[in-house]
Amino acid sequence: MSTYSFAPRRARNLFALTMLGAVVACAVISPRGAEPSRESDGRAWLAGDHHIHSEFSTGYSLPAEGSSEPPAPILGADGRYAISMNASKAREHGLRWMVSTDHGGPNHAKLNYEQAYPALLKSRNEVPDVVQFYGMEFDTPGADHSSMIMPNTPAERQTLRDIESRFSKRDAYPRDTARDTEPKMLEALTYMRGLPTPPVVIGNHPSRSARGVGSYGLYSPREFRDWNDTAPQVAVGMEGAPGHQASALNRDGSIDSTGSRGGYSNSPTLGGFDQMTAILGGFWDSMLGEGRKWFVTSTSDSHRHYSEGGSDFWPGEFSKTYVLARPTHADILDGIRNGRVFVTTGDLISELDVTVKRAGQGSATASIGGTLSLGGTQDIEVTIRVRDPLAANHRGNTPSVVRVDLIMGEVVGPSADRTLDRNPTTRVVQRFSPNQWTVDGEYLVMSHLVRGVQRNSYLRVRGTNTNELEPLPDPKGEDMWQDLWFYSNPIWINVR
Repeated sequence: MSTYSFAPRRARNLFALTMLGAVVACAVISPRGAEPSRESDGRAWLAGDHHIHSEFSTGYSLPAEGSSEPPAPILGADGRYAISMNASKAREHGLRWMVSTDHGGPNHAKLNYEQAYPALLKSRNEVPDVVQFYGMEFDTPGADHSSMIMPNTPAERQTLRDIESRFSKRDAYPRDTARDTEPKMLEALTYMRGLPTPPVVIGNHPSRSARGVGSYGLYSPREFRDWNDTAPQVAVGMEGAPGHQASALNRDGSIDSTGSRGGYSNSPTLGGFDQMTAILGGFWDSMLGEGRKWFVTSTSDSHRHYSEGGSDFWPGEFSKTYVLARPTHADILDGIRNGRVFVTTGDLISELDVTVKRAGQGSATASIGGTLSLGGTQDIEVTIRVRDPLAANHRGNTPSVVRVDLIMGEVVGPSADRTLDRNPTTRVVQRFSPNQWTVDGEYLVMSHLVRGVQRNSYLRVRGTNTNELEPLPDPKGEDMWQDLWFYSNPIWINVR
């Protein structure tokens, strides 16, 4: 069972405020997930969600016996809500961008083209302050589902139709089993990488089909390596924290003792994160140890809200993917493609800036998704600045960061073992607790000197509101709001 910390909020919570002090405090405390201050280049941490279903994730009615007609789609039978409602809920829960990602079935490419895309244009018009991408949850050949995010171009509608109609394993009718193979997915990725403006593909719920921790299901380490080798600017990562995190909630918000976070009934999540991400020195670190640009995200996978009998939160209600970007389609997609991303659950944090520089030398720095080059063995200084908001999250809780971990691993280059899922060089180089950081308003600031870096490496950061040194397997019926984590994507250190 997980153990939790219910430590009181820091003194910055102003516990003994006078009435005047309370008024002042309320004036300066911003909501969790609110837009942070702007960076000098116009970029800021923008929260979003790339895995959201609408009414165009359909069910299907069976054709009459002997009929050659394909099954007819039934709108709202799987995904429930209009795209514009999803966008409104995303805005309500602090998101600045989202991707509409309906999965398919027979002739779904036609449905997407003729009905879903006009509905997306309507939603963009009705909710213009949420940057809305066209996309789909691709019925991935030889695998599970994956989010496909289309660049916002005049060709987005036709390009998605072309990809889905040619490569989705479920679009053909009668069903074509030759489509459901791993080589077919590599063919699809080859096609995508050759497009003038390629999409981004992210593997969804990677271990949901696994039978236990340490085993794999529809996704395997070899398969993800094949994707990334085939189209490294298209296949860029996986869901670190899957959706369906409300599957342990009843309609009234009480805990369902039989529910599994993320629907991971056989291979549980760890602190709400997939085992491929959460295990220190595990699969994700093995990819980073090869120098691969392989990033993690966090989504809602929203189909139906738990209060209406579903297993989902609204977009942004529990999970957020933050991208350092300007509020445009192009820059947000560039941020995802290049790993300027951190993820969080339960609005534990709303900003995470990690800066690496050569100790005592010059002004060159690198941040999340970037690279710092060293001219030889050198000390590096890492500064971490975390925004831990004072305001309550969407559960009404005010969780506090209890610990922040700085993680480091070596980059040794491609492995001959395509099934590799371990990086023995990965380690926690520093665990920060409250007595090791300074508090600046809503910000926690900490630093660490890494001495004598002499090999190509990467750094990443994670943190939690629990006392778990490593995220533990989530038991059925866990209160997900009490077991929160955040993860940064890596910073690379190149030693010449």
